[in-house]
Amino acid sequence: MSDYFDREADRTYTRVYKNETPDILKAFAAFDETVFASEGRAIPLKFRELIAVAVGITTQCVYCIDTHSQRAVAAGATEQELAEAAWVATAIRAGGGFAHGRLAFKFGEAAHSH
Repeated sequence: MSDYFDREADRTYTRVYKNETPDILKAFAAFDETVFASEGRAIPLKFRELIAVAVGITTQCVYCIDTHSQRAVAAGATEQELAEAAWVATAIRAGGGFAHGRLAFKFGEAAHSH
């Protein structure tokens, strides 16, 4: 997917949302601004941005990784914190593979009973 990533050119396609669904775009922008407001949240912005980095890594969204890594650093995150966020994401993905691997055993066992 990252082969298609072009930070500047890709943003120009926001015009489709602006033209076709401006009401939804406005609602999404307001929601996103509220989630990542610098003040007024229980979780400090730096940590919310680090969560977003980890989620972006987990979902493998290069746009989220790009934006939220920069925002995390702007909010005071260090390279060590970015590294740990990346490892958290890696552990969650690996844990998901482990947990869902058990389903293979469960479904395989079910095949024996048929």
